[in-house]
Amino acid sequence: MSQTNELLTIPLYYNPANSQSSASHLVYSLFPEWTPAKGGRGVKFIRFTDGITNTLLKCVHNPPPGLSPKEAKDFEDENSVLLRAYGNDTSILIDRERECSSHLLLSKHGLAPPLLARFANGLLYRFVAGRVCSVDDLSLPETWTAVAKRLGEWHGVLPTYPASLELGSSDEAPAIDLWGVLRGWIDALPSSTDGKKAQKEELRRELEVLETAKSAGGYGLKGQDGGVGLVTGHCDLLHGNVIILPGEEGKEREVHLIDYEYSTPCERAFDIANHFAEWGGFACEYEKLPTKSTRREFIRVYLRSFHEHRKDGVEATEDEVEALMEEVDLFRGVPGFYWGIWALIQATISQIDFDYAQYALVRLGEYHGWKDSENTLREERWAKV
Repeated sequence: MSQTNELLTIPLYYNPANSQSSASHLVYSLFPEWTPAKGGRGVKFIRFTDGITNTLLKCVHNPPPGLSPKEAKDFEDENSVLLRAYGNDTSILIDRERECSSHLLLSKHGLAPPLLARFANGLLYRFVAGRVCSVDDLSLPETWTAVAKRLGEWHGVLPTYPASLELGSSDEAPAIDLWGVLRGWIDALPSSTDGKKAQKEELRRELEVLETAKSAGGYGLKGQDGGVGLVTGHCDLLHGNVIILPGEEGKEREVHLIDYEYSTPCERAFDIANHFAEWGGFACEYEKLPTKSTRREFIRVYLRSFHEHRKDGVEATEDEVEALMEEVDLFRGVPGFYWGIWALIQATISQIDFDYAQYALVRLGEYHGWKDSENTLREERWAKV
């Protein structure tokens, strides 16, 4: 039996039109002792709004009376769960079975909070105390150093896969990877008009060129793994998925990475390039992207952490740093392609108030700016020393 089959399943839905009632039923199914009828003090809900896809609620068992403010906060943090309800039709974009498997794997390695239960349209898991990172936090040296260390730990501890193996061909081969995800997304795009059909075919051709070896006229990005194999990537390291952990004054900052719905085997350079792209936030403020010197230092910290957690006895050299710099540079246009296709799908299915169609134009524009070597603001910033 798989781990996901052993996970508690609650046969209820979260209903955004009746949020408090439906969320209460879900939480009380998991913690019946929190209900007033069984001696509990009920639950309060705090809505997080950093994402543009899912509903995220912090569900807090109300603290007993007589506690100091600090004691009450500590009680709430220890007696809270997160309820994440999936956005409308997002199963088109995300394999929810794979998401559960990824979360359980990460939890096993101490890289994710315990996953407590799944329900018809979402998950319940333990709350991680801390502060959600802002876009501006990402460019602070104490933050990006902590992110580089944590990402190096992810890639060093979690399974890697030989890039040469065909998907699903053996136990050692992943069932899906970054390129398989992209193919699935392109297949899911609508083709109801001639214009949409043409767009779909163009995106298929672009993907083929990205994957095809340089010797055959492509970019040769598929399998460009630096000899370490495909890593288990997060693939969605935006600011809202980085939690700054509570820490004492003067101590080194630590972070936790959350939300694993896009986690999939990928070339490590994609995961890093994708994170760098997120320094600009949803507004795509390219002047905030890391310069070459900052990227180099991030990669240096990342590689030290990667080798430390892989326990391979390797000391990161400057040659290795420069080699990964080149890999990341090769992948810098791919996040725009990836999230541009994602946004095209969201524009057809999402009920969230966000202009996905415009976002798709912007992100695909980043890709074409890279591919066509255009002198765009983003490319200029990327080249800045």
